[in-house]
Amino acid sequence: MKLLTSELQQRFDEVGDQAENPDPLVIAKFFDPAGPATWYATEYDADSRIFYGYVTGMIEDEWGSFSLDELESIQRPFGLTIERDLYFGEKPISEAVPALKPQIRKTQLQRARKETEKEHEPGR
Repeated sequence: MKLLTSELQQRFDEVGDQAENPDPLVIAKFFDPAGPATWYATEYDADSRIFYGYVTGMIEDEWGSFSLDELESIQRPFGLTIERDLYFGEKPISEAVPALKPQIRKTQLQRARKETEKEHEPGR
């Protein structure tokens, strides 16, 4: 299975950098058909062939980078490989991984508080 199609790459380019978004849009979901690992890709850099997103089902669930080349090279039992969820529709990470909702809400509140503090700084 082709993990990254030209249509997906174009969509990653359209969405771009989501670093400032506390609830980024998941563009693609990859999974291990023989294990619990799942990769939720929110960004992709075509030059380095590196995704950024949220990974679950490994030692620890976390945000980080993962390589397209590494995903494509993983060999599982019975000839299985990492697959892209063909039926996954784009959605915010809070919908794809509901367990992240409290963390996202906390980040949103912190950012709102900082903006309010900036507005009330002397000289503004």
